[in-house]
Amino acid sequence: MNALTQIHRQVMWNRLIAVVEEQARIMIRTAFSTTVREAGDLSAGIFDLQGRMMAQAVTGTPGHVNSMAESVGHFLAKFPAASMKQGDHYITNDPWLGTGHLHDLTVVSPAFYKGEVVGLFANTAHVIDIGGLGMGPEGRSVFEEGMYIPIVKCFDQGVPNETFFDFMRAGSRLPVELEGDIYSLCACNDAGARRLVEMMDEFGMDGLDPLADFIFENSRRATLAEIAKLPRGEFSGEIWSDGYEEPVRLSARMTIGADAIDVDFAGTSGLSSRGINVPAAYCRAYACFGLKCVVAPEIPNNWASLAPFRMDIPDGCILNAPRPYPVSVRHVIGHLLPDLMMGCLHQAIPDRVTAEGASSLWNPPLRGGSSVSGQARGNRPVIGDFEIITFNSGGTGARPGGDGLNATAFPSGVRTMPVEATENVAPIVIWRKELKPDSGGAGRTRGGTGQIMEIATKGDLEFSVNASFDRIAHAPRGREGGLDGAAGVVTQKSGKVLRTKGYQVIPDGDRLILELPGGAGMGDPATRDPDLVARDVRDGLVSAGVAREVYRVAVGPDGAVDRAGTEDSRRR
Repeated sequence: MNALTQIHRQVMWNRLIAVVEEQARIMIRTAFSTTVREAGDLSAGIFDLQGRMMAQAVTGTPGHVNSMAESVGHFLAKFPAASMKQGDHYITNDPWLGTGHLHDLTVVSPAFYKGEVVGLFANTAHVIDIGGLGMGPEGRSVFEEGMYIPIVKCFDQGVPNETFFDFMRAGSRLPVELEGDIYSLCACNDAGARRLVEMMDEFGMDGLDPLADFIFENSRRATLAEIAKLPRGEFSGEIWSDGYEEPVRLSARMTIGADAIDVDFAGTSGLSSRGINVPAAYCRAYACFGLKCVVAPEIPNNWASLAPFRMDIPDGCILNAPRPYPVSVRHVIGHLLPDLMMGCLHQAIPDRVTAEGASSLWNPPLRGGSSVSGQARGNRPVIGDFEIITFNSGGTGARPGGDGLNATAFPSGVRTMPVEATENVAPIVIWRKELKPDSGGAGRTRGGTGQIMEIATKGDLEFSVNASFDRIAHAPRGREGGLDGAAGVVTQKSGKVLRTKGYQVIPDGDRLILELPGGAGMGDPATRDPDLVARDVRDGLVSAGVAREVYRVAVGPDGAVDRAGTEDSRRR
């Protein structure tokens, strides 16, 4: 291939990424659920006719896109590409054929050019309600967790399958939102297909196979070149989750070879009786993401760039849950996997790895109305029925060359939902949402701070929370002498400490208080630049007492470094 052809193919590759990014943006603009519209809990991508992901949208979560990368093959096994017609759309929320739990809908749609199917567009979105117990850890099998949709055709040549939609509307607490989200998923795939036709016309393409070969070969070669720069050897690590019945140990032994990185999860805790179990595809999704962030972050994400990261997940462990184990909040465990991968990589390339962060999202489903209170009692006011999920994050771990990020989602990458968006669609009042001082672990570089939230309903009437919180008994750990981040706390305003997982009711007149974890620090706190410590004190992220006692920096009343006091503190 001559240089001009390579440049031409690279331009087409970039254009393809733009096509799938527009696909994702259309989903955000047309979605009904706030989880998609406000938080961006979605993925979008284009696949060849073998089910291999060619390109993904930058917008979206690695748990969705990397597990969706496997799911398209399952669609093709049931509905071969040759049988597809223009206007067909296929859907599932099967946790083992999709992206890990019933609340994620995956839609696959064929793209046609000059009457021939040339590729497949796929997307995934997290919907607020899919029936059953709702999103939470309480189910004892997947059948309790909501409606289970096998791979079926929801549109046949542009005509909606009304029987399918009847079932969807009847089985959800939010039928309008659910139906609207399904239409949105199908519409954004159609938009991607139209843009692909425009691209193929513009570049005079007959099909996608030559471009797919170019993408895969260059991605594979570039990823292998990055792996080749790493030191060879075996590196082990572990990380702990609070679990449900008991703490959960995640264990990994990583082998860095000449042409692959292999990870063996032997030693990981066994399956749970509750919905914190992780399907294998979701484990691979987040473990691969943790590796790719460190090893090959600049290489676009596709089938070939993921292939050199190989996972051995033992049967019977919590990271390889078989059907029909409950998996509703698989993210609680799955989001810890990038920190586990970095714990191993820190032994090989310490200057490229962050400290541990809050990791798992704090996204409590909140519910109110008759489903919580039952019948009205006396003259007690009643709020309308509602179901809402809020997305919130603690701090990320400190980086080798910079502080962690405050109240920012990593590894999921979802956006924190604005208070106004939540309050606009449900009778919820978020009375307080502020960064939590001293929650970021101290270090040469500081961990990102967590946040404090105070949540109630209008009128302070009772509501429920289906808790799926973590990092409360096991705070994020620092590296290289950096201190741990602050652990999370879940209470009622009255002072009652709540369980970290499971369905609980906040009674009349009380409020839910969430204190999200902070990220851990990196390096000895006494080596932090005193001017940065003073800045943190001025910004309210670090108290003057912690600055003096932990960082050994005295900060004067004017917010500037007290040089004499600092020298005296560091001599002691």
